[in-house]
Formats: sequence, C-alpha cells, structure tokens
Amino acid sequence: MDFSNIWCWLIPLLCTLLGAIFGYFLGKGKTTTIDNSADLTLWKDKNAKLQADLDACNGKLTAASTAAAAATVAAVAPAIKVEKDLPFDAAAAKAVFGKTIKQDDLKVVEGIGPKISSMFHDAGIKTWKALSEASVARCQEILDGGGDRYKVHNPASWPLQAKMCYEGKWADLLKWQDEHDHGKL
Repeated sequence: MDFSNIWCWLIPLLCTLLGAIFGYFLGKGKTTTIDNSADLTLWKDKNAKLQADLDACNGKLTAASTAAAAATVAAVAPAIKVEKDLPFDAAAAKAVFGKTIKQDDLKVVEGIGPKISSMFHDAGIKTWKALSEASVARCQEILDGGGDRYKVHNPASWPLQAKMCYEGKWADLLKWQDEHDHGKL
C-alpha cells in the first residue's frame, strides 16, 4: 500500500478540523448578550398611549359625524324631490335619425343588437335610464353571461349613449356615434 497518497487527504482534513475548532472557540468567547427589555417596555408604553389617543379621536369623530348626519338629514328632508322620468319625444328622434325610434329601445345604442337587448332585458335593464345608471362592469357581466360569442363587444360607451337617449339628446348621440368607431370610446 502506498502511504504517500494518504498525506494528500490527511493534511487538508486536519487543517479543516483545527480551523473549525479554533473558529468555534473564538466565536464563543466574543458573544455578549444585549438586554433590550427596557427599550421594549418603553416602546410598548408609547404604543399603548398612542392607541388610547387614537381610540379617543375615533370616538369623537363618530360622535361628530353622527351629529352632522342628523343635521344634514333634518335640513335635506324637506328638499327631497321625487325624480320624474324625462318625456320621450319620438318626433325629435325621428328627425335626427330619419327612422322611427321606440321609447327605451336599447338597440338605438350602437353596439347593442336584438340578442344583446334581450340579454339586458332578462337581467332587468329594460330602459335607457336603467342602462345609463348601470356600470360598465355590470354590462360586461351580462355579456359574459351570454358566452364566448359576445367577447368581441365592448360596453364601455353604452351607459353614456343610453344617457343621451334618456335625456333626448338625439343630435349629440348621432354626432357621437358618427365620430366614434362603432360606439367605441
């Protein structure tokens, strides 16, 4: 057996072992424990005081907002009016579009055809006013309920167009539809 090769393994192994022992004792001798309990207690006390101040402010704010809301209700209650639907002028619509327009026909809105109009009716949106008050997200939700074939439609402008219909702004609606590419914003 050749022992000249064993020293190639033994020397690095001994150096590593001695280095580990030396490092352990060197590190163990320098450790000191830092006591932060006084600082921790101080910060806990400050946090408790700030939390108490916050709770007091929230209590005052709640009391003030309740009083203000009661005063607002009392002041506004006599001024509340029942909103009436705007009258529909079929002659004005026909004059602008050149064809007869039925009241609350959602198909006047560019991008809405018979199938989509039916879907909106089924969802409870049957009038121009209801469509004008619907969010774009709600319109998209109704379209998504129809399946993949309605993914190409973009309802972003439909509430705006419906509002123009509801308010009888037929010239503005026609101008808007002419300026925009198929009802897209």
